Amino acid sequence: MYDTDRGIEELDRRRGDETVTLAWLAEELRTFVDLHPEFETPVDRLATWLARPEDDDE
Repeated sequence: MYDTDRGIEELDRRRGDETVTLAWLAEELRTFVDLHPEFETPVDRLATWLARPEDDDE
């Protein structure tokens, strides 16, 4: 495990059994960017990556 995976592991451990909607996730990402605008670009890139089908080469 990479050091950068610690947050992912914590998320999985604490909330891994929950079911969420993508609308909920989008709202949480908006809130995070509002609170931490310096992360707007990486959050936008992650959201774009999640939104595209696996076979999309763009």
